[in-house]
Amino acid sequence: MRRGFKEASKRLALEVRAELSLGYWQPLDPRDLARLYGIPVFPHEELIANGCSAEAAAHFSHVRQATFSAALVPHGTTRLIIENSAHADSRRSVSIAHEMSHVLLEHDFSTALLTLEGCRAVDKEIEAEANQLGGELMIPYQAALRAARNGWDNEEVADYFGVSSAFARMRMDSSGARIVAARQRAAYQRKLARD
Repeated sequence: MRRGFKEASKRLALEVRAELSLGYWQPLDPRDLARLYGIPVFPHEELIANGCSAEAAAHFSHVRQATFSAALVPHGTTRLIIENSAHADSRRSVSIAHEMSHVLLEHDFSTALLTLEGCRAVDKEIEAEANQLGGELMIPYQAALRAARNGWDNEEVADYFGVSSAFARMRMDSSGARIVAARQRAAYQRKLARD
């Protein structure tokens, strides 16, 4: 990730949340964000009505469910999101937030989605940026810090923000919120001991 991006993503996430009249502590439904920006979201099985084979849709629903979460797809002059509706809603929300992060960051999608060998073509830099901003959209740093100060475990964070416990753990750990909250508690205890 480019230098300073993490701090910039914190600010951008709060600005975007404000567009939805949300503060840092309120859960965000990324479908509302997609509607705000005019990005339609389609469950992958709806593609059958538009020429996708039922076999291909079933492949991502049952056979290789873990290989596809969501994709931002160019369609003429606009974009749309295709999501894997076989996943839990908490995972789908995080996936949509990730794809909306590409929109918010105005990432260029001039490259193909797949290589000639049939593998996903991934730009690691833009994916890291979308992961960072998507995380900030779903659980802003300030919210992670508040949850850590409140002593919430991963399940409580997940339930409140509508994400998986694995995603909640990742946000709480990668943001450093629990470490900061623990240091603040320790400093407060030292202060009390001195007084």
